[in-house]
Amino acid sequence: MKAIVVTGTPGTGKTFVAEYIAKRLGFQRVDINRWKKELSIGFDRKRNTTILDIKKLNAKLIKEIRGSRRPLVIDSHVAHELPPRYTLLCIVTHCSLKELKRRLTQRKYSTAKIRENLDAEIFDVCRTEAVENGHSVIEIDTGKPGWQQKVLHVAKLHLNKESSSRGV
Repeated sequence: MKAIVVTGTPGTGKTFVAEYIAKRLGFQRVDINRWKKELSIGFDRKRNTTILDIKKLNAKLIKEIRGSRRPLVIDSHVAHELPPRYTLLCIVTHCSLKELKRRLTQRKYSTAKIRENLDAEIFDVCRTEAVENGHSVIEIDTGKPGWQQKVLHVAKLHLNKESSSRGV
């Protein structure tokens, strides 16, 4: 079994997209946040964020994927770090900078953290890293109508491709 990973700058709608896929397609959503303390290798006070051990995170995710009877959907701004051989598809979420700033302000992010995340979105950091890691990537703008149909269509295509390659 493989997983769909949903990545993107914080505030672009990753969790919303992952929950949508899980509900509509019967996937199991993996919430990486539940392992934050266990996988932490420190805390960046300046950026007010937990630093995760990506190797340990990947080991944990691979164990989840191998042990799952249902397809998984994993959302995190580091989900694209999972090796592509364990993924069906990598969805990168986006939204307008105005909307992203509004969402991050609503979450009470500091001005510096909002700027950092706006810069990450401007420079397309998550998509660039996902492509560099060899993922099959689609991009979704969660602020535009119709993203739901696109996500379901592409996810189903990748699921069907995976099923036929396994002879199911």
